[in-house]
Amino acid sequence: MSDWGPVFVAVVLFILLTPGLLLQIPGHNKLVEFGSFRTSAASILVHSLLYFLLISLFLLAIGVHLYVDS
Repeated sequence: MSDWGPVFVAVVLFILLTPGLLLQIPGHNKLVEFGSFRTSAASILVHSLLYFLLISLFLLAIGVHLYVDS
């Protein structure tokens, strides 16, 4: 059995927290912009910190595991 939980969580968070794809914090004109497909250095930093905090919460504190038999 292999544990695919960390891989699944990392991929989902990466897709959801890509700056400018779904949302951008901080935006160019507002605090939060949705679907702008633009990015900035500040938003890359904020999204990286959010990614680190959420992945450490899900993997270390909660301990998400997904076992698959092959």
